[in-house]
This record gives sequence, structure tokens and C-alpha cells, in this order.
Amino acid sequence: MLYIKNLHKSYQSGSKSYPVLKGVNLSVSSQEFIAVMGPSGSGKSTLLNCISCYIPFDEGSITLGGQTLKNLDADALARVRNEQLGFVFQDFMLLDGLTVRENVLVPRIIRDKVDAEANERADSLMSLFGIAHTADKYPAEISGGERQRAAVARSLINKPLILLADEPTGNLDSKSSRTVIEAFENARRQLGATIFMVTHDSCAASFCDRVILLQDGLVCDTLQKQNESQQAFQDRLLTAIKTMSSTK
Repeated sequence: MLYIKNLHKSYQSGSKSYPVLKGVNLSVSSQEFIAVMGPSGSGKSTLLNCISCYIPFDEGSITLGGQTLKNLDADALARVRNEQLGFVFQDFMLLDGLTVRENVLVPRIIRDKVDAEANERADSLMSLFGIAHTADKYPAEISGGERQRAAVARSLINKPLILLADEPTGNLDSKSSRTVIEAFENARRQLGATIFMVTHDSCAASFCDRVILLQDGLVCDTLQKQNESQQAFQDRLLTAIKTMSSTK
């Protein structure tokens, strides 16, 4: 599904170059729920921005659904972002002047394809994520958890190959965070969604199939969920994070 090989990215400041990604290798299979964790400055956001084609990378390759993303022209990149990638951001990014239903339909509005199928899918997604009752409300009239679930529904309206989530529980309390993670789980289980989530939240990460630990621009460890409880996986994850921090 998603293959990243020897990914390098540096930022320039004057005459100096600051490497952020230093040869990242990873892959994500269809219908996996993956988390990426690491300290600030480890390259998590840069990695996500490279995958989403918002910033160019220096070396390596990113392949999504058999398509190489490097050197695509502006029109091709726009199609990839709209049709093959779904996005969920920490601050929801809903449009205040649109209802929840209209926000969910925004990617279809961009494509000028708000047909019967799109409306039916919007209704189905809102029902799946428990926000059907908010359809005619505006973002300011609903809770943070409901806004983020609306953002999840929006990210899936075009049936993307992969959903990219950037700190999706960062602005939420624990109860609302759980409802958002449950939305991801439902999307994977009932819609076959593939989810790639950057997070600082070990509790959220512990619901994933696999957690990739990033440090100093490299993958330093990968934890696969075994036949264990969510709490046991979280404990194992916290131990790995502590070990990673102590060896820096």
C-alpha cells in the first residue's frame, strides 16, 4: 500500500543545511492502523508532510498504491491529495460557515461530484461515527469530539487509499479522544480503511496494530501488537519510549 524507502529531508537556513529525515524506511499494509511516535524534532511531522506531498523530499522514494509520488506535476499532486489521501488534523480544520454535513462533503464539492452516491455516503459515515444528529449543525454548535469525528468522516468521503492523521486527539479530553480512536477502529473494521497516525498520545497509539518509534530522523524501533490487551501494549510502548529517551 505505502512504501517509504531511504527517505531524506533537510531544511536550509542561510548557508546551513539541517537534516531532519536521515534515511527512513517503512511500509504500511492495506487496512493497517499504524502510529508514529517520537520526541519533538524527531521528524514525525516532516514525514507526514512528505507523504502528503505538501513538502518535497531530497532523496528516496514514496510509493502509494503502486504510484511513485516524487516529481508529480501540480495537477497530479492535487488529484492524489483529493482522491487517494484523507486528512485529519489536530485542530479539525472544519469550515465554520458550513454545516457538519456540508463539511463532510467538502472533498466532493471540490471535485464537483455531490451526487446521490456522495450524499448517501455522507449519511452513512455520519451514522457510523455517531454524529448523524449533528448533520445540520455548525461546528461551533458541537463538541470537540464530534468535530473531530466529522473530520474523520470528511477524510473518508472519497474512499482514499490511506488516511493521514496528525495528532488527532491533541486538542481533546480523554473521553473525546476515545470516541475518535473508536471512529478510526470502525473505519478500519467496517470500511477497510488504512490509517497512518502521528501522535504523542501513548493511549491512542496503544489501539494501533503497530507503533513506529522515530528518533533523530530514523526509525529506531517498531512495536507490533501481540495477543495482548490494550493496556499491556501501552505499558510495553511506554517502556520502549523510556528506553529510547534514556539512550539518546
